[in-house]
Amino acid sequence: MKLNSVLGCLLFVFVGYAQQHSKVWQADNEDGTYTNPILHSDFSDPDVVRVGKDYYMTASSFNCVPGLPILHSNDLVNWQLVNYALKEQVPFEVFNVPQHGNGVWAPCIRYYKGEYYIFYPDPDFGIYMIKTKNPEGDWSKPLLIKPGKGLIDPTPLWDDDGKAYLAYAFAGSRAQIKSMLMVCSMKPDATAVLNDDVMVFDGHETHPTIEGPKFYKRNGYYYLFAPAGGVATGWQEVLRSKNVWGPYEYKTVLEQGNTTINGPHQGAWVDTVTGEDWFVHFQDKGAYGRIVHLQPMTWKNDWPIIGKDQGNAIGVPVKTHPKPNVGTTYSIKTPPDSDEFNGITTGLQWQWHANPKLKWGFPTSDGHYKLFCKPRPDNAESLWDIPFLFLQKWPAEKFTATTKVSFTARENGEHFGFLIMGRKYAYLKVYKENNKLFARLATCSDAEQGEEEVLSKPIAVKSGELFLKIQVENGGVCQFYLSENGKRFNQIGDSFSAEEGKWIGAKIGYFAMREGVTNDSGSLAIDYIRFTND
Repeated sequence: MKLNSVLGCLLFVFVGYAQQHSKVWQADNEDGTYTNPILHSDFSDPDVVRVGKDYYMTASSFNCVPGLPILHSNDLVNWQLVNYALKEQVPFEVFNVPQHGNGVWAPCIRYYKGEYYIFYPDPDFGIYMIKTKNPEGDWSKPLLIKPGKGLIDPTPLWDDDGKAYLAYAFAGSRAQIKSMLMVCSMKPDATAVLNDDVMVFDGHETHPTIEGPKFYKRNGYYYLFAPAGGVATGWQEVLRSKNVWGPYEYKTVLEQGNTTINGPHQGAWVDTVTGEDWFVHFQDKGAYGRIVHLQPMTWKNDWPIIGKDQGNAIGVPVKTHPKPNVGTTYSIKTPPDSDEFNGITTGLQWQWHANPKLKWGFPTSDGHYKLFCKPRPDNAESLWDIPFLFLQKWPAEKFTATTKVSFTARENGEHFGFLIMGRKYAYLKVYKENNKLFARLATCSDAEQGEEEVLSKPIAVKSGELFLKIQVENGGVCQFYLSENGKRFNQIGDSFSAEEGKWIGAKIGYFAMREGVTNDSGSLAIDYIRFTND
């Protein structure tokens, strides 16, 4: 191989793996402070573990694949998306088709005796465990350690005497009971639990919808950090006891107060190498999903206070605050959003709505990502039923996403969409009809119920070489544009107010589709997608 060919290949790989800073979101103010949220993306139900100087976060992923994102940080403010722990969801026959709102619910990540563990619930099957020695490498296959419909939010505790326990909650939609926290014994290797379950807290009277526990031990107390009051409107409760089986006393430690941060709860208590304590939690923000905040945490009489103390030992969320003292300063990092598609691997920001198949799409050696016009499934009344949606989370409150694509339609009826997906959706549709190409905006006001799409007036386009743009403004208001030269953009259709999906935020991305089956299909070659503040 010639030297220039070798260098070209190395550059190709490097560009594919390089992560650029987001141009639309950064929590680090570069003056020793940060501003919440630390992630303005839908990393729902976050949990974090510290091992040495490294923090690893995971989050719910529901029906999106790959699942269980793994994010890394050294200072709790600057985060990179580095892996997924779940390449496919099990059982495969279930998750080979979209399962909106099902799949991976609130997980828990822990480190014990040289291994990282994630415990995650599937509300229809039970509690799974996976593990690894390298969180940025391969994880083990899911092991169902506690079967049961409606079991959710597992959290382990390895005690000082070597014994192990698992706390969890119930999903009322499956178990027909809820607002209770449970504890059972677990084998120290986390491969099975015992049938000695005990209810340690009943929240029906004082803390309805208590769920999402996280198990800790400090100063001889067993602690269960648990959110109550509902995803968008609740607060953070902490329970403590000198006995793992209880009884537990309880106290509210974080609430919205007079701030704009609603439902501040469900997350992780972590510390720093310098001895500080911090709490990572989410805020439900409608179409934007559940975005991630970081709160300082102190202790008083062996009770935590999270956020800014209101004077009653109950905290409220902070907006801007000095960064955690981790002993040194780290560079700016953000999860990826823009993608030049120059690498030989798919960017980590991209997920599908079901277990993926190779024939849906893949990177190409000429610097594109290619999607193929797959047949519409027989039962698909809307995009809600389509598995081959190639999507990523929204990265900020306001942004412009511009993409350059090349559409090769082999037959009439083939089309692609540049898409905003949720319970409602809209996409800029480019399609072939009467051997010509046209563009229009398609919107659906209720995808879950199979509402028919409404189409704007079609406009003719000269070729499949196109530049498309979506502008997202405050509140998730979206406007779609098209250009044939990358300079002059024309508005397509009216503005569209996005809506979240089922337990996930709205997403942005692509699909390519056709009616009927042939022995070949048209394709969409994506050159780039760039997120800016324009």
